[in-house]
Amino acid sequence: MLKITGKTDVYGIFGFPVEHSLSPLMQTAAFHTLGIDAVYVPFEVNPENLKDAVAGLRAMNIRGINITVPLKEKIVPLLDKVDEAAAFLGAVNTVKNENGILSGYNTDGDGFVDSLEEEGVDISGKTVLLIGAGGSGKAVAFALLKRGAEKVVIANRTVEKAESLAGKLESYGKVEAVSLGDVENLLEKVDLIVNTTSLGMKESDPPLFNYILIPSSVTVVDIIYKPFKTKLLLAAEENGAKIVNGLGMLVHQGARAFRIWTGRKPPIDVMKRVLMEQLW
Repeated sequence: MLKITGKTDVYGIFGFPVEHSLSPLMQTAAFHTLGIDAVYVPFEVNPENLKDAVAGLRAMNIRGINITVPLKEKIVPLLDKVDEAAAFLGAVNTVKNENGILSGYNTDGDGFVDSLEEEGVDISGKTVLLIGAGGSGKAVAFALLKRGAEKVVIANRTVEKAESLAGKLESYGKVEAVSLGDVENLLEKVDLIVNTTSLGMKESDPPLFNYILIPSSVTVVDIIYKPFKTKLLLAAEENGAKIVNGLGMLVHQGARAFRIWTGRKPPIDVMKRVLMEQLW
């Protein structure tokens, strides 16, 4: 039974809505496993009330907060400092409170790369075809380049959006922007294919491209974790390619937040297990 005392530290998540979040389940399991006296609470924060909510973090000494949509960008100017990833992305998903000083971090991209490493996928010197130029695509592309990818090719339905993102990333490494219609001509020239869009979550979603053309030599990654295997991953697996779904990214971005808050090594196996039990 959870015992809460006057010494119990409080952590949580800000979102609007927030009831769907799996972070309370995952982080509570991590605290419990390591014997850390802490609770993790979901806070539904209307964007109009965000400034007051952030002031509340300081006033009540809430030790750490995760941030989810639609607050990731809105919270940035309310913090005292942010890390390099958060500054580049203009978005924060983790806040640490140290004696009233609020520091913002973005662990999404590094969590993604961590999940690849866990699966034995080495991105060093590799060429990555990244589909999608939204917030997730931006975070993933940034982390891929920072952690050793040779080149990232960004494909998007609206090529202008891909070009805009490529322009922002070019100081970090080799980047190219293409139309989604050009993807099929690139499949034999890349080492990894990464879908960062939401296409694939619904059974009725159309394919991103002709999946029959996926070569067996590539690793195919989809940041979607439900369904466990999207049509993209099922087709890639059938073609003999290595596949990775988005559950690892979800776990590892949370694990990095846990380490930022506590300085402790997160119990990743436990965090992953409780999520799998909840999702399937």
